[in-house]
Amino acid sequence: MFDLVPFGKRRDDAFGVLAKSLNEVFNDDFFAPIKSSTMSFRTDIRESEQAYLIEAEMPGFKKEEIDIDYASPYLTIKAVRKEENSEENKDHQVVRRERRYGEYVRRFYVQDIADDEIRASLKDGLLTLSVPKRQKSQGKRIEIQDSGSSGEQLQ
Repeated sequence: MFDLVPFGKRRDDAFGVLAKSLNEVFNDDFFAPIKSSTMSFRTDIRESEQAYLIEAEMPGFKKEEIDIDYASPYLTIKAVRKEENSEENKDHQVVRRERRYGEYVRRFYVQDIADDEIRASLKDGLLTLSVPKRQKSQGKRIEIQDSGSSGEQLQ
């Protein structure tokens, strides 16, 4: 079973949504940078007989900024962005300085995986994870021995 674990999702009535959006319009700081309402990233998940393939869009992130952790039964992908931009004039006086910090997290509920065989790669802003499933044993047929033929008895 491979499911997203929903955090903070709930349904609002139509009036509540309208009141919330009006509140955001009048309480927004005009000069603040545009922010996303969710601090997550888009993922595609595919399943085959042997593994799950997770593709996560992570544009602008370096591999050092991404942390992938598996603590049974949760697989967590976390990316942290810290930016500081500064502009100075010719007298080296600060004209503008901006700081931005963001933490993006996705957590997946996963069972029966081979956690020591998980592989990850990052190319062109696309994080690809190969999560192999734990192979189930095929079972073993046990022969019934004749009690007289072995000569041994259990004590």
